[in-house]
Amino acid sequence: MKHIAALLLSLGLLAALPAAAQAECYVEYKAKQDSPLRLHYGILALPGDCPPANLADQKAADRLSRNGWVLLNVLGLSTKVPTDAMRSNAGDYYLRY
Repeated sequence: MKHIAALLLSLGLLAALPAAAQAECYVEYKAKQDSPLRLHYGILALPGDCPPANLADQKAADRLSRNGWVLLNVLGLSTKVPTDAMRSNAGDYYLRY
């Protein structure tokens, strides 16, 4: 019975490794829409490590433009998971794009 428990534990740990190894880059940004003017703060995730700032700007702008938003600026890039306060501030725009 101990062998089965050890095997199940090992399989569980192996299944969790790929998820832990996949880093994400969190991009904090501000965006707008015109007519009428609408603004929002949001956080989106890019797969892998954080790219150079100009590439992150372009990727964020591309994602936002698909839904009629214009990127105003990128506030920051981080591989750390956003805090509860950041998630709350982003509201509906947390990981939406």
